Amino acid sequence: MGPHMRILIGWDNPDECELISLYLGVSENELIICATPEDFMSQVLEQHDWDIILMSIMSPDPQTAFDHFEQIRQKHLDTPVVGACPTQGTFHVARFLTAGMRAYIIRDEGGDFMFLLETTLQSVVDSVRAERERFVAERLREEVESVRKLQESIIPTNLISPDRFDVTARYESSQIRVFGGQPVTLAGGDYYDVFMLDDDNLVLLVGDASGHGMKACMSIMTMHTLVGMIRSNKYLDTAAFVKDVNNRLCNQAIVNDDGGFITLLYGILNSKTNEFQWTSAGAPIPMIQELETNQVHELGTINDGGLPLGIVADAEYDIHTSFVPPDSRLLIFTDGLAEAFPGEKESFGEFGIPGIMQSLQSSRSVNLEQSLENLFRDSNAFTDGSGRHDDTSVVLLERKN
Repeated sequence: MGPHMRILIGWDNPDECELISLYLGVSENELIICATPEDFMSQVLEQHDWDIILMSIMSPDPQTAFDHFEQIRQKHLDTPVVGACPTQGTFHVARFLTAGMRAYIIRDEGGDFMFLLETTLQSVVDSVRAERERFVAERLREEVESVRKLQESIIPTNLISPDRFDVTARYESSQIRVFGGQPVTLAGGDYYDVFMLDDDNLVLLVGDASGHGMKACMSIMTMHTLVGMIRSNKYLDTAAFVKDVNNRLCNQAIVNDDGGFITLLYGILNSKTNEFQWTSAGAPIPMIQELETNQVHELGTINDGGLPLGIVADAEYDIHTSFVPPDSRLLIFTDGLAEAFPGEKESFGEFGIPGIMQSLQSSRSVNLEQSLENLFRDSNAFTDGSGRHDDTSVVLLERKN
């Protein structure tokens, strides 16, 4: 049996009320049994949260009972109603069922129907709960899908790059889960952007909101809006830009409620000097791969990353300047790429920085798009089929000469 039920009963045989109370009270159900239509309707018209209502459809007569039933439906639309009638009155049942009655019980002369009362009522309550859960699951699935589409709309598709450079990027949400019987791609909290600040300077950025799902997605949408607003200021100082974004995010409850934050790697590549100026707010350190020697190295250490955004107002951030040599590739990414691990076995280690470096090196002779594809493929393969448990954004740039 399921959890106890709150049951309102309108009955027309006072002698049976005590027996009904006995049969339905054994499982600690909460009961109110009314022996007259007047008592029953006064209970109906009071504001009570019943799990189920059981009523005689013959009391005081079928027409009045039907009028009462319609009042119940208006007052308690979500509460299932079960009707009871004697064998010779079953032809009245059709009218009630058509109007929304969930089920009915035939009252036999010997009273054996009482043995089935609790099972019948419980099955109706369980059925209604299951329907509601399916309905909520479906609505929630649609909500997640609409937020995910909103997120997709902010991720750029046609990336432009200066002469002598190619750039490619990709966002992939975390594992597809089955929800409400259907596969759902979860809304995520990752983001990348690539745009020309002016004729010479190319902005590259990746962001990652803490947590998963809708809140993370809304946090990243908030950051995207802020980046768009202050993008017109044309900051050439990456640290000043990140500081400005941080101060504004510190005032955004959607981001920092429950200890939320966003990591960001914000960089500007000068296509004339080949200098890459970057600032990290808790993001992984960028990497350079020199294709001639096939050496891959990080452009700094973990200490070169500042505080994530949205935690402390007026936090200071550092500018780092790196040179992008001829015939090389520059990688910026969120930690979902490195933090892939096999199944639930985090103790077995993660794909990590060594995995990323090895993937880049094995892709030395393929084009930029394929190298990016290989990064995602190799990281995913490391999970032994369980998939990455975090969203992942990657931007990969190549200097040709």
